[in-house]
Amino acid sequence: MPNAFNFSASPFDCLSPDEQRLVRYSVDVAYFREGETILDLGIAPTHLFIIIKGFVTQFDESEVVTTYGPDDCFDGRGLVAGKVSSRFVAAEEVVAYQLTHQAVSDLIASNATFGALLFSDLGNKLSALSDRKNLNEQQSLTLCRVDEAFLRTAHFVAYETDVLSVVKLFQAERTTAVLVRDTRAEVHRVGIFTSSTLQRAILDGRPLDQLMAGELANYSLIEVSPSDQLGDVMDVMLRHRIRRVLVVDGGEIKGMLEALDLFSFLSNQSHLITMHIEEAKDLAALSVAAAQITRMIATLYRSGSRIHLIARLVQQLNARLFERAWALIAPPELVARSCLFVMGSEGRGEQLLKTDQDNGLILQDDYTPPANLAEICQEFSRALSGFGYPECPGNIMISNPEWRKSASEFGQMTRQWLIMPGPDSLMNLAIFMDAHTVCGDARLLETVEAGLMALATGNDVMMSRFASAIDSFGSSGTWWNRLMSKGDADQQLNLKKEGIFPLVHGVRALALANRITEVNTVGRITALVAAGKLDADMGTDLTDSLHFFMGLKLKAGLTEIDMDKPVTGDINVARLSSLDRDLLKDTLNVVKRFKVLLRHRFHLEAVA
Repeated sequence: MPNAFNFSASPFDCLSPDEQRLVRYSVDVAYFREGETILDLGIAPTHLFIIIKGFVTQFDESEVVTTYGPDDCFDGRGLVAGKVSSRFVAAEEVVAYQLTHQAVSDLIASNATFGALLFSDLGNKLSALSDRKNLNEQQSLTLCRVDEAFLRTAHFVAYETDVLSVVKLFQAERTTAVLVRDTRAEVHRVGIFTSSTLQRAILDGRPLDQLMAGELANYSLIEVSPSDQLGDVMDVMLRHRIRRVLVVDGGEIKGMLEALDLFSFLSNQSHLITMHIEEAKDLAALSVAAAQITRMIATLYRSGSRIHLIARLVQQLNARLFERAWALIAPPELVARSCLFVMGSEGRGEQLLKTDQDNGLILQDDYTPPANLAEICQEFSRALSGFGYPECPGNIMISNPEWRKSASEFGQMTRQWLIMPGPDSLMNLAIFMDAHTVCGDARLLETVEAGLMALATGNDVMMSRFASAIDSFGSSGTWWNRLMSKGDADQQLNLKKEGIFPLVHGVRALALANRITEVNTVGRITALVAAGKLDADMGTDLTDSLHFFMGLKLKAGLTEIDMDKPVTGDINVARLSSLDRDLLKDTLNVVKRFKVLLRHRFHLEAVA
């Protein structure tokens, strides 16, 4: 055959030169007329087909399963199984390569990645894709183990060691922290004495050579394992606001990992962003930190970091940013006697690039807020807009009086959503279910949520109407046409509408029906599977699909930013690689199957 075979298309782009030669020697070209059945149900296939020109439709009985276009291949699963399980029909004139069964078997035997990409399930395909990226790109540093980073030696002193001796040890060992062994109690414990503790010792007033280090040491230490990934440790440090962790293996302390050493290793500047946020004296300084978050996201994604880890870091940094902005704008008493919370993808911990503001404020019932509360909240919304978070088109922000109320008023409003479940009420309910505290009195939000959860699950009609929002964005049948457009100018696919929203809202509806309080979508899926309310395989497919959607949407958004275009959330189907198109088909098909499950579970056919 000619050398025109496209080895840059998946799954053939993972082949070695020798494997490519095998393909060239084992392939032929076939032609099929429009409407001709290429593979029929139940036959034993003899070739793998790779389309050169035209489109092929796969049918399950009379239902269209998917459509294949140039550079796509079919039917790998049927070839391996020895029997075709669907019918494949030429949607127009088709020219395709035919690769022999023996050649495909030889490639699968010699190349596990090829086999996984050809016929495995979604999880194995994504795993194979991840493995291949690690071969072709610099491995993400966040995936490195703790013991690959620089660990500082752990120096120990006894509880009774005086502070002056500890300072001398600091100087001798050029360190800023020592571990303190407390063996006085029946259960021994280990604490830490740092240069920050030394400040407290000086302010104590007693002579340093008469003050025991153990009296001031901190015994609430966070431990990690040498095999833990650095990205997870970074999340732990940000969440607990600590500068160092103990590295412990089998009960033995191996050393200490300090934040500066970790972040120097990762070189993604998230620690610096956190410092800039916490040290910001005004909103202008916070605006600079907000811009750094977007640059960090791009760096992490392009280095191969896991999507859910990036989202978790973004949630932590955004929470710090919002908390600091609120502290600069609101008086301390208002901050302490209220609960500032976020909702939507930010609340679920699934936001990557900046999206619309979704936030609210709950006030303690016995608290009289400042007379200028409205102006304070308006200033906060303007500040977030200045940071790059657009105002919510639905006005779901604390600048709207409807989203800043006392705890009792908020509770009454949420109960009203359940009593009179109109379209707006159900939308508000869905949004509020994703609420996550940023700062202040978190018990206020927890109390309102608990009251809502107690009432929500007793109304089957309301639950059906709530779940029916999975079809809010029209017919899902159009996305196959968009994936395999035959010259249609509109090849833009909105991932939020077609994939992310029905998946996230469907999981949200199941969580509400089963009184699951977890906010993160993957957390909800895990809880549903553990409770026996969702099949484990479906849970895995939903998790994999969500992360794929988030990654593809982020990739498209970063491209739009690089081109100085507004971030739309759309992807250009025509520019997808064959592998991304293949994975998109698989993930959208997962959503399709999930919607069938939801229609049955909530009897959506009865909802007008």
